[in-house]
Amino acid sequence: MKATRRNLRVVKIMRNRIIVISLLLSVGFSTQVNSQPSDELNYTKEISVGITKATNSGLIGGVVFKYSIHHRNSAFHYIGAEIVNIKHPKEERYYSFTGNTYIYGKSNYLYAIRGQYGRDWILFRKAPQQGVQVNLITAIGPTLGIVAPYYIEYMGNDGMITTEQYDATKHQNRENILGTGGLLQGFGQSDIVMGLNWKGSLAFEFGSKRKKVFGLELGFMVEAYSKQIPIIPTAENYSIFPNAFITLYYGKRI
Repeated sequence: MKATRRNLRVVKIMRNRIIVISLLLSVGFSTQVNSQPSDELNYTKEISVGITKATNSGLIGGVVFKYSIHHRNSAFHYIGAEIVNIKHPKEERYYSFTGNTYIYGKSNYLYAIRGQYGRDWILFRKAPQQGVQVNLITAIGPTLGIVAPYYIEYMGNDGMITTEQYDATKHQNRENILGTGGLLQGFGQSDIVMGLNWKGSLAFEFGSKRKKVFGLELGFMVEAYSKQIPIIPTAENYSIFPNAFITLYYGKRI
């Protein structure tokens, strides 16, 4: 109950911050964009791919695919798919005496495969050859959580080196950890956890070509799973993962 309340407080705080930032960005761009001549909508589909970085991911959190189909006026049906790696807030990387790195205490990876459906609204259109287009996106969908074992190379007291999933009761001597195993090692022993995700964001499109899409998407996401995910068993683990994210995307219009 305590963890659930804490998650809800974090969600509310981050949601409010994103709303304020989004409103400020919208107002800041609206003056410039509205002062430029409006271009007629001359496409019905938009396809793009991108890389994303979130507050609970690594330097590159994952990849994103977006597909928008014209609905009416300035509204589009939004279809999205994402594959990302989610980190625990207590993760900390160490160096072993061999020079390799590892995350002490980590027992599982969490990979999220997200499907999303929602709406993509054009708030402000750019001029034909210049300016910035601002879109508002909101989407919801299912998440397939893949909980894959995190393997380490460990040297026992007898000098034997083994590669196995980290176990807090067995691998207590941090100095005996030599590094991590292969990225996909043990992937076949993964557990599947179902969840739901929701996101709200603003997309800022730059560039002068009408048929090409290049821009940034800034937003907030909440993801909830059916149970807590034991990424670091000795720390507090969660079933709800809120995050702020930025996505760099590129694509085309049809």
